[in-house]
Amino acid sequence: MTRAADEHRTVARAFTDRVRGTHPEAWNNPAPCEGWVARDVVRHLVGWFPDFLKAGAGVELPKGPSVDDDPVAAWAVHSDGVQALLDDPSTADRTLSNPHIGETPLDQAVDRFYTADVFLHTWDLARATGQEERLDPDRCAQMLDGMLPLDDVLRESGHYGPRVEVPESSDVQTRLLAFIGRRP
Repeated sequence: MTRAADEHRTVARAFTDRVRGTHPEAWNNPAPCEGWVARDVVRHLVGWFPDFLKAGAGVELPKGPSVDDDPVAAWAVHSDGVQALLDDPSTADRTLSNPHIGETPLDQAVDRFYTADVFLHTWDLARATGQEERLDPDRCAQMLDGMLPLDDVLRESGHYGPRVEVPESSDVQTRLLAFIGRRP
């Protein structure tokens, strides 16, 4: 078992708990990402990553139902497919190629770009649906430390909103969320 497989299992489990805990009427609640509702948080994760994998590593994930028809099943099929990829011993020998990041071991690319995205969007889904919002503080600290030196690059990517000012004394989750443009 690789570290990336273990990390995904842990992070995806927390997101899955929020997906399964979402009341059917809450899927249309506004999410912290501008213009999104709760369902769009799942749509984002199920939508961008399969194309990223296919283009960069020739990997095709199983397709579940539409997020509009069944967000819980759509997430389950997608998440299980990513976990199966990471649990496959041959994945450690594969590479993902991308014009923005170059050649990266596939499991590391999944961990760095996708699992990190799932982790951050766990808070978005929890906030939108009124569920437990606490994230793992150690992972928050690790991500914040890794993102701080890349502030300009991250802002230019368009994937993060403007940094929100919070007191220096704020807990690490609040500082991470504020760094990526959320209003915790």
